[in-house]
Amino acid sequence: MAWNTDLRWRLPATCLLLQVALIVLFGVFARYDPHSDAHWPQNKRSGNISSDLENEFYYRYPSFQDVNAMIFVGFGFLMTFLHRYGYSAVGFNFLLAAFGIQWALLVQGWLHSFENGHILLGVENLINADFCVGSVCVAFGAVLGKVSPLQLLLMTLFQVTLFSVNEFILLKLLWVKDAGGSMTIHVFGAYYGLMVTTFLKRSNLSQSKARQTAVYQSDLFAMIGTLFLWIFWPSFNSAVSNHGDAQHRAAINTYCSLAACVVTTVALSSTLHKKGKLDMVHIQNATLAGGVAVGTAAEMMLMPYGALLAGFICGLVSTLGFVYLTPFLESRLRIHDTCGIHNLHGLPGIIGAIVGAVTAASASVETYGEEGLIRAFDFEGAKQNWTASTQGQYQAAGLFVSLAMALVGGSLTGLVLKLPFWGQAADENCFDDAIYWELPENPALTPEDPTRKPPQEP
Repeated sequence: MAWNTDLRWRLPATCLLLQVALIVLFGVFARYDPHSDAHWPQNKRSGNISSDLENEFYYRYPSFQDVNAMIFVGFGFLMTFLHRYGYSAVGFNFLLAAFGIQWALLVQGWLHSFENGHILLGVENLINADFCVGSVCVAFGAVLGKVSPLQLLLMTLFQVTLFSVNEFILLKLLWVKDAGGSMTIHVFGAYYGLMVTTFLKRSNLSQSKARQTAVYQSDLFAMIGTLFLWIFWPSFNSAVSNHGDAQHRAAINTYCSLAACVVTTVALSSTLHKKGKLDMVHIQNATLAGGVAVGTAAEMMLMPYGALLAGFICGLVSTLGFVYLTPFLESRLRIHDTCGIHNLHGLPGIIGAIVGAVTAASASVETYGEEGLIRAFDFEGAKQNWTASTQGQYQAAGLFVSLAMALVGGSLTGLVLKLPFWGQAADENCFDDAIYWELPENPALTPEDPTRKPPQEP
């Protein structure tokens, strides 16, 4: 059959074409940085590096491992709550992350580490590529169950490119501080995904309503993802921080915020239930909002009580969002957000950006010390005449830039993905692994949907 009518050939052809193109681009542009090059002894003798212990690998690789686990295990399993879509949640997350990190290494490399015609790759590049893909995983949550693997690959291609440009504007042109990516990762990823799902609007998702629910086992698998993300989030927010007090402070702030968020979420979830019971959706998702809440201010002197307060606020906002805002968006605005990324990443990301702007604007010599203030906000060189107030204003500007990039970029991507030849399932067959996966003959028992039709290939 023709390529545009047969999914059997479209998916492998697209994957192979993209991978071959990446191999060629890496061959032309990518090289090792001095910390991973075989000329390491020569670099030491020339004075570029003084000892083996200064190799970035020893500082960064533990954080890279944690962040990598969050991307491939945490995000993947967090989305397995749909009882007929577990293969796709983990498998498609695996696919988009594996493709996305390669493309991110190139695009971020061209923007940040391009020297003498080559991209110089080290372990920090790997971490930043994972950050970029983290934003894609966030957006994936909004369209989960409603898109084909081809659409996901295309969405990843566009989003990685736009993410890298947005990140460059914020970090290199506006000199924004955003260690844990409240703006660059969470706000951008959430509102990009929401705009994509808005333009991919499906009119008859009610036909697959029975498969948009969880069962006991699928919720347990999703909770595995939650725990991976919760445990490793301090590494995520501190992974690229400067060695020493900034990295130490980022881990402490994140841990405190996460802990407060869990307690607050449990309290509010029970309060909002008419029988005082807990809702597993809130425990799986809203408990993580504390990590988003301190993403921007992670390195700053937020103080432990400030981190606890940020986690407390985001626990409230996220849980209330799942209870009231998600149904409103779906019923009134026709925005179907499968995983509730607006509540976990979007709103907490905005709050995190505001926390960062306020914390930066209120920074003082008394709080940081003279040298500490300069080091924390890089008040030297082109920024030597900046004040804390100036930094705060630029932090606020960064939030609006991220929102604008996400809304415009997501809208354009949604329009492209809406074209009819990307292999998307029919409305009545959404949220079903059987469309794209070979399933076991005797799958685990799940509630049968009496209206379910045999899945048809798109």
